[in-house]
Formats: sequence, structure tokens, C-alpha cells
Amino acid sequence: MEKNIIRTFSKNMKRLRVDAKLTQEELSFSSELHRNYISDTERGKRNISLKSVEKIAKALNVEPIEFFRDID
Repeated sequence: MEKNIIRTFSKNMKRLRVDAKLTQEELSFSSELHRNYISDTERGKRNISLKSVEKIAKALNVEPIEFFRDID
């Protein structure tokens, strides 16, 4: 079965944010992205740009590849 990259990304993003003990608002502030953008991304409603992936990875202090790992 084909994996959905957006679903994988959004699950990992939320997991990494929760592991970092950050709220969506805190992540939005540190990544310089709007809170609604963070929320939509975690819910799989956005197909975000690589620049945004980089900003979120820096804010969470992880490598961008961590968002794409298949953990299921």
C-alpha cells in the first residue's frame, strides 16, 4: 500500500513537538510561522514548503529527515 508522505510528516511533526514539550503556539513563535499554519500542518491539511520544513526542524532542534521516517 502506498504511504502518504503528508500523513507521515504530520504525525512525526506532532510527535516531535510533544516530545519537545512545546505547544503549537510556542513552536509557531520559534519557527516564525503562524500558529494556524502549524496546526494545519499537524492535521495534514497543508503541503508545506521545504523552507517551512527547515524552519520547523530548527525550532525543534532536529534534522529534517526526522519528519519523514516511517514509525508505524
